[in-house]
Amino acid sequence: MNAAALLPTLAVSAAAVAALMLATFAVGLRVGRHSVVDAAWGAAFVLVAAACVLTATGDPVRVWLLFGLTAVWGVRLAVHIGRRGRGKGEDPRYERLLSRAPGNPHLYALRIVYLLQGALVLLVALPVQAAAHTTAPLGPLAALGVLVWLAGFVFESAGDAQLARFKRDPANRGRIMDRGLWAWTRHPNYFGDACVWWGLFLVALDGSWWVLLTLPAPLVMTYLLTRGSGQRLLDEHMAGRPGWAEYARRTSAFVPLPPKRGSGGPR
Repeated sequence: MNAAALLPTLAVSAAAVAALMLATFAVGLRVGRHSVVDAAWGAAFVLVAAACVLTATGDPVRVWLLFGLTAVWGVRLAVHIGRRGRGKGEDPRYERLLSRAPGNPHLYALRIVYLLQGALVLLVALPVQAAAHTTAPLGPLAALGVLVWLAGFVFESAGDAQLARFKRDPANRGRIMDRGLWAWTRHPNYFGDACVWWGLFLVALDGSWWVLLTLPAPLVMTYLLTRGSGQRLLDEHMAGRPGWAEYARRTSAFVPLPPKRGSGGPR
């Protein structure tokens, strides 16, 4: 891998993500809720993957494979979150964050919400950017990576679909979703998300051990999903709901596991 060739990829990726985040910030000001940035999260990764295609010097098969995998994941996530948030008010997470803002809350949101998420996108996508300059052909590790990605994508998509279907039924209002994949883990979407990015890392690692230097990328994504703005905050938000304590007692927090015995199983 030519390290110097990576610089244009990093520059174009940074410019594209910054433009998207600034545009999303303008939208957030107009609609009165900064949670619109959540839909931009997936879209930002698609832009980074596109920047890799434009600046690649490596094996085109790997470059286009990573673009396709990233784009499919990112577009689905952006559309899903966009539909989920349509017509709703500000996310309680952002309300709590902005209530502590020193000075102008909107400028605080620009720094802490939009630009910080943009920086995280660039960090998490480092393996994809580095792999754009790997000249070796695809090998067995890439095949394993695609399988891990596929498992994660199916898990995440199925979990989101099951939850959406559960919420559409008026009979489930106020109840805890504890069926399907949600009986095995409290966060099937987050677990699937983590698998997607470990799969992309394996595809990127195939053919260039220099990509090991980007190992912090999937580790950071896993941390965000478990201890950052993902599992931890959502569990705290759900803690006061009726039935949550029993559901949390019998259900794995992240990695899918059979429900604990003696709990009666999912309702």
